[in-house]
Amino acid sequence: MSSLDVARSIAFSGLSATQVQISVASANISNADTKGYTEKTANQSSSVTSGVGTGVTISGITSAVDKLLLKSLVGANSDLGAADTNNSYLTELQQLYGSTSSSGSSTTGTSLANTIAAFESALSSLASTPSSASLQSNAVSALAAVTNQLQQTSSGIQKLRSNADQDIASSVTDINSDLQQISDLNKQIKQEAAAGQPTADLEDQRNSALQDLASQMNVSYFTTSSGDLQVYTGSGQALVDSTAHPLSYTALPSVTASTTCSAGSSSGFSGITVNGVDITSQISSGKVSALIALRDQTLPAAQLQLDELAQQLTSSVNAVSNQGTSVPPPTSLTGTATVSSSTSFAGTGTVRIAVADKSGNLVSYQDIDLSAYSTVGALAAKINTVPGVSASVDGNGHLSISATGSGNGIAINQMTSSVGGEGFSQYFGLNDLITGTSASNIAVRSDILSGTATLPTSTLDASSTLTVGNSVLSSGSATVVNALSSALTGSTNFAMAGGLGATTGSFTDYAAAIVANVAGKASQASAIYTSKQTAQSTYASSLSSQSGVNIDQESANLSALQNKYAAASQIITTINSMFSALMTAMGTA
Repeated sequence: MSSLDVARSIAFSGLSATQVQISVASANISNADTKGYTEKTANQSSSVTSGVGTGVTISGITSAVDKLLLKSLVGANSDLGAADTNNSYLTELQQLYGSTSSSGSSTTGTSLANTIAAFESALSSLASTPSSASLQSNAVSALAAVTNQLQQTSSGIQKLRSNADQDIASSVTDINSDLQQISDLNKQIKQEAAAGQPTADLEDQRNSALQDLASQMNVSYFTTSSGDLQVYTGSGQALVDSTAHPLSYTALPSVTASTTCSAGSSSGFSGITVNGVDITSQISSGKVSALIALRDQTLPAAQLQLDELAQQLTSSVNAVSNQGTSVPPPTSLTGTATVSSSTSFAGTGTVRIAVADKSGNLVSYQDIDLSAYSTVGALAAKINTVPGVSASVDGNGHLSISATGSGNGIAINQMTSSVGGEGFSQYFGLNDLITGTSASNIAVRSDILSGTATLPTSTLDASSTLTVGNSVLSSGSATVVNALSSALTGSTNFAMAGGLGATTGSFTDYAAAIVANVAGKASQASAIYTSKQTAQSTYASSLSSQSGVNIDQESANLSALQNKYAAASQIITTINSMFSALMTAMGTA
């Protein structure tokens, strides 16, 4: 009787163990495609009482994850997160610069180089007939296309910087969610383990959270003897220990070219902090690292290149436009340089200031020796002595020179004047064609753009003496237009900017170099992304092969377990029959 009880107990333990194993195998098959799921094993061990086997029991449900492979995958996720972000942003940056010519013509395509080439073409047409209103309008429109594209590209760069800043804030939110999930799972795993319950599924969830966290930022981690997964920054700042330590970051509502990372500043980007400690510099990989580098280095470098182009274009074009005047001459000229009456003035040489009528005939003029005046106010007072001229420093701090007679205008010839290495008109910006100080605000002068003023394509007669009533403005000369064309196509010295070395060449050459530089960075980012994606995929596949579910193997295992279950059931049935036979025999004895 005792032997039959033992046999039945053994059979029931086998049946129970097999039921658990079937359940685990079924779960493996069902979750084969579940991200982060690892193959589970119901570990079976013998039950022994007084040295005699009394059946089997399930000692635990576990999964075997290669820790070195997991660590490699975590690192690969960080690298891929950074590469993916760089690739995405640099692709967008490249698109801002337009497409290059594909037909061999310098005026096709939409890149900056093509737009500048279109302006050069418009000037070439204007040179044949400088007084043509329609050709002047075409040239102004072509120049406006250049300045507009510089502005739009600059605005696009700052928009990308703002997007990166907002994405940092979004990533910090995701990071905090992962940190809290890891902390919560740490607690659950310890509780389940203490109650003797399996924790393998919870560990899978924790590993998935860890991998997601790593894609956002690089981390170091280890598992304690109590089962806690502790997470730190690369430099050892705790992110999860006995609890989660969330990151803090607030994105700026708007970003401009002057916005920089400035700790403690309300106008600059703030640092990413944990418990009041700035960990920004500790984030060296992952999506957040790439976003920081894009926002603070890569995109500002692109802005610097645009600014160098814009500033040199402004300087070169204005140097030429200040040599000329329009016909009819403008009623007044207002400078762009900021001065006051007391501003020190140190000029040399002679400047000619004249009043002419609408037809360009001389009304009055005077040649002024600049070396005789030490302040802007004194110079303005001298200009006031020219018949029919009024000069002053206006309320905005700009030198203004006006013709007082009805229908008359002001014309200037810089002659031999030099102020700070520039001609008189150029120094004060009296006849600037382009306004602005950088790519973000470069523009064609508003009155010329609107058509209320015309291009300064003429020059004031530089003869030693002029006669009142004679024509002194050369409306049919191509001198100024040709000088503009030469300024664009000739050699200009461009300073080092945003990773581009100092160079000498035309404006189309420099614009093409900017576009090529961005295209090169985008191409490199794409290649790195492909490489990192391959590496991450390799590690993920290796980990899946080692700890993932093999459906064929699990199906075969499930079939074997079903046979095992049937055998255990048959044993129980047999033992029950033996019990019945024994009871019957005892009843008839």
